[in-house]
Amino acid sequence: MADKTFQLNTGQSIPAIGLGTWQSPAGAVKAAVSLALQSGYKLIDAAYCYGNEDEVGAGLAEAFAAGVKREDIFVVTKVWATYTTRVQLGLEKSLKSLGLDYVDLLLVHWPLLMNPEGNDDKFPKLPDGSRDIIHSHNHVDTWKQMEEVLKTGKAKAIGVSNYSKRYLEQLLPHATVVPAVNQIENHPALPQQEIVDLCNEKGIHIMAYSPLGSTGGPLFTAEPIVKIAEKHGVKPSAVLLSYHIPRGSTVLAKSVTPERIKENLNLVDLDEEDQKLLREYSDKLAAEKKLQRFVYPPFGVDFGFPDKS
Repeated sequence: MADKTFQLNTGQSIPAIGLGTWQSPAGAVKAAVSLALQSGYKLIDAAYCYGNEDEVGAGLAEAFAAGVKREDIFVVTKVWATYTTRVQLGLEKSLKSLGLDYVDLLLVHWPLLMNPEGNDDKFPKLPDGSRDIIHSHNHVDTWKQMEEVLKTGKAKAIGVSNYSKRYLEQLLPHATVVPAVNQIENHPALPQQEIVDLCNEKGIHIMAYSPLGSTGGPLFTAEPIVKIAEKHGVKPSAVLLSYHIPRGSTVLAKSVTPERIKENLNLVDLDEEDQKLLREYSDKLAAEKKLQRFVYPPFGVDFGFPDKS
């Protein structure tokens, strides 16, 4: 599966599986990135907000020095919410940390603006402790800046992250460039099918983060997932990662443990019976209003997700 790819609306190939770096512990990221690339991963997902792009850059440099070719690797970063009126600057900061001349994909991390002149570079807060958000900002204006950055060649493709169907429908009529990717939380307990269907219709590729839900979460013990894992002789995590491939989505596997980094590449081909079981599981959770979203920062903004609106 390490060599499986999908095609973006730009014509680029994007790997089906990548290494995620969100919440990876400091001091462990460099080794994880380097090992992943030397073990066959072709995609690294990073973000300014994660606070570890210097380590990601060091891992990239180590892998390149070991013979991995830059042109074979797909690097993703994201413009954080305090930089959505300063997209070029946000990208330049990431490029400097990553030690790169360009990224293969630049995403809008969240469709909002936090005060760029606030009391913190990443998480400015008001006196009451809530996030310092500029509610008058229109996320379409950020996309116009993304389109300008695309012309510089410092990002080979542009896309969005955490965009609901509602937000995509607000953006698309004003977009000269259709987003190449929408990176969203995605797993059988949060299939977000309304977003996936719209993106498929518009040629926007889905990249799934938090594919395992949460550590020790209910997905690992859910009956259909355990049943499919036993059928294929694999761990539930392999089923949860493999779930995305027949959906046509890229999946981000996050780990800094060497054995698990390598193990996560061993995806399985889920047959139609497996996929049907997983769809039925998702449909049942939806009908019972038990869908689970594990990542939703306290912005105090309605982003238009049905389970949160």
